[in-house]
Amino acid sequence: MALVLSQEAIRHPDFNRLPQVWQRFILMPFMHSEAADIHQVALSLFEALGDPATLEYEIKHKQIIDQFGHFPHRNEIMKRESTLAEIEFLKQPGSSF
Repeated sequence: MALVLSQEAIRHPDFNRLPQVWQRFILMPFMHSEAADIHQVALSLFEALGDPATLEYEIKHKQIIDQFGHFPHRNEIMKRESTLAEIEFLKQPGSSF
């Protein structure tokens, strides 16, 4: 639901007139999606936002999706079995946000 609302918000003609902090908040559902195609869009949106730190987080999120197809740190709550690769990834510092 949050992603749908974000998609609607970015299409609004006044979206680019919002303060950057509000735009960043509106874009967060893109970053937290587990859909690779959404991250393709998100990358462009966060580049356009012009906040290097937030763009860096999007890149990290996208890399996890590109590698695993989902966020392994959600496996337990989503009742998904973790692969050995995911278990090893989750042992790495900074692997969960």
